[in-house]
Amino acid sequence: MTNLSVNINKVATIRNARGGNMPDLLKFAKDCETFGADGITVHPRPDERHIRYADVYNLKPLIKTEFNIEGYPSEKFVDLVLTVKPNQVTLVPDAPNAITSNEGWDVATNFEFLSELIDQFKENGIRTSIFVGTDLKNIEAAAKTGTDRIELYTEPYASNFKDDKEKAVTPFIEAAKCAKNLGLGVNAGHDLSLVNLAYFYQNIPFLDEVSIGHALICDALYLGIQKTIEQYKQCLK
Repeated sequence: MTNLSVNINKVATIRNARGGNMPDLLKFAKDCETFGADGITVHPRPDERHIRYADVYNLKPLIKTEFNIEGYPSEKFVDLVLTVKPNQVTLVPDAPNAITSNEGWDVATNFEFLSELIDQFKENGIRTSIFVGTDLKNIEAAAKTGTDRIELYTEPYASNFKDDKEKAVTPFIEAAKCAKNLGLGVNAGHDLSLVNLAYFYQNIPFLDEVSIGHALICDALYLGIQKTIEQYKQCLK
């Protein structure tokens, strides 16, 4: 079974546009769980332009499924994760001013940094995941850090899906097999949608979790959040 984790950053973006508490981020997260989401993902950034650090603290006691915090492991981010102790932390190599995640880690270059972080998180009972591309040597390096999982950066798949979906998915199949052989769990995320998710799921072995935000929230504007989650879950069957 592949779990669906709903990234609620865009909900916070709408709230922050006007101030106040509309939409209610905490209620939205709980509703996502009620409607079938297997987890909630947040990605706090230094400028707090969407998820605020206070949101993360407020969400922790409310989440009954899986809580995944992703982001660049700055000192402030690491302190947040160690205090909140989510089920999973996903390490992403975002620059502070990045609009969105646009690449995976060069693990070899950052090996010592990542290894020390992973040791620290695992000592605190937090499952770890490293955001990576499909380069097999890079995935082998990720396994050596001691991480529990990788999260495959799927923007290249989504971008090439319409032109040649078989060609687009092939590197991800190989990456997932490599990770599995190395004892790693496999997550995936970035630009997965109702258009391309089912094919990805059908072809990627050993897929533990997908984390989806932007496309899912856009679909919810038309379909409503309950029907949207139902349709994304249907893609994972």
